[in-house]
Amino acid sequence: MLPANPEALQPTIEQPVVTHPISADDRVRSAGTTVPPNTSASASALAPTNREGLRPTTKDLIEQCPRFRVLIVGKSGVGKSTLINRIFGVATAKESKDRPGEADIEQEFTSPENDRLILHDSKGFEPADGGNYETVTSFIEKRKKERDLKDQLHAVWLCFQIPIPTHGERLLEDAAEEFLKIRKEVLGNTPTIIVFTKYDRLVSFMRQKKAGDSEAEQRYMQEYCIQPIQDFTEDKNISNVAVSSKPKYEQSLRDLITLTQDMVSMSFASPENQVSAVPLAAAGAQRLLPKLKVDLSIEVGKQRYWKALGTSANFRGHTIRTCLGVIHTDIVSVWNFYDPCQYLDSDEFRNLMMNTAEEVDAPAESNTLLSRNDTFSGGVPLVALAPVLLPLSAFFNLGKWVYDTYQRLQGVPTKFMAYIVDLTHVLEILFSLTAKMRAKKLTRTAVKQAYKAYCRSQWMTHSHTDIRYFECWSTDRDAVLEKITSMISSDDREARVSGVIERMPSVDLEKDEEWVDQGVSQ
Repeated sequence: MLPANPEALQPTIEQPVVTHPISADDRVRSAGTTVPPNTSASASALAPTNREGLRPTTKDLIEQCPRFRVLIVGKSGVGKSTLINRIFGVATAKESKDRPGEADIEQEFTSPENDRLILHDSKGFEPADGGNYETVTSFIEKRKKERDLKDQLHAVWLCFQIPIPTHGERLLEDAAEEFLKIRKEVLGNTPTIIVFTKYDRLVSFMRQKKAGDSEAEQRYMQEYCIQPIQDFTEDKNISNVAVSSKPKYEQSLRDLITLTQDMVSMSFASPENQVSAVPLAAAGAQRLLPKLKVDLSIEVGKQRYWKALGTSANFRGHTIRTCLGVIHTDIVSVWNFYDPCQYLDSDEFRNLMMNTAEEVDAPAESNTLLSRNDTFSGGVPLVALAPVLLPLSAFFNLGKWVYDTYQRLQGVPTKFMAYIVDLTHVLEILFSLTAKMRAKKLTRTAVKQAYKAYCRSQWMTHSHTDIRYFECWSTDRDAVLEKITSMISSDDREARVSGVIERMPSVDLEKDEEWVDQGVSQ
């Protein structure tokens, strides 16, 4: 079953079968930092006086649907807890393997470790237990009648363990078959996926029995799992995925996430191709597939603040710092790190990213953010005992440009482009760097490590060079937006992230260091 404590969901390659604003006040609140003395009075006068001057696009969407609500149906022992842990990055109680689950389907399981998720757990369709059939159908019918998006059921995963031929296991009980037969009537347009669990067991069994036959598992899945369900439901298009929570089969979990996201996006589509609140919640809740985070960041940006960056009426009268602040808030909100201390929303991190964007106009060889002593040099040690050091100037010495009032920009808005691209890449590195500590609080050590690795990488050098020499010739399309989109959704980004991670020294990412070491003054 799922968590023993429902008030705080103590939430934690083989190819499987798949069918189918910051404040506009012109003072930097970081310690010891003030507005440059030559900042014009007119800039200060025109700056908005509060964060509400530029409202993040994600704010309204998250208010409409704060959490992705998913019902997971499955007998005890099918692997629900591990599945939840791996996909949503929450620590759950261990499932009981010797008795049926006793889950209360009405209970909402939430967790501070992932505040974009609500789970409902059903114990599945046990032998001779027709009562749960009625419980599940009644619950779904009730949720279908909810008027508000946040109270509706957004997805259903029906989990069945793949039976092993010689173990006397049965795929479906009678109640499960009955439910599947009427699922369209009960579920309507609610995205529903049959999840065949513990695929690794089948692979191990088949390789013992039919060594050398690389397609034996796929044939077995089709003949003994997929085809029978298609036959008695009379539905050849029933959505299903075979998964395993073993690290070797991570692609199977990615397939489940992708299929769920696609179905949610279709069922909860918004008019005029605007970002919908439910797909945003779903993408934010999952903690395994960074591509979805990037894709949703692009969609959110296209909706308002990334459009026509050089001429956008949204920004007039606001300081550049405030304009970048609202863009920053939207991107960070989509990624949904477990960041209770809000380090990614802090002035310190925002200042780091603004200083990084400023470097886009400097020659590639003159990067001043990290001095020679601040870079990773030589071989990568097994353990780095020293703290992750960054120069004080990286946090506090902001250029005058960030306090200037936004006006129609001449040419390509390179710093805006660099800010979006740099922040996205740093978060991609951070996402991969903290992959094994999803249920643990984000630390400044991890943030600094990801930032520092990006700043010293060829990835940043190439990105800034690409932006610096970009010329916008088209007047009939938003070429700047297209360029940003192509840069942050490029096919080689996973390889680039892996390359950056491999070159990092090992540090204790759970140790929460200060932003600036007290002994560092330069």
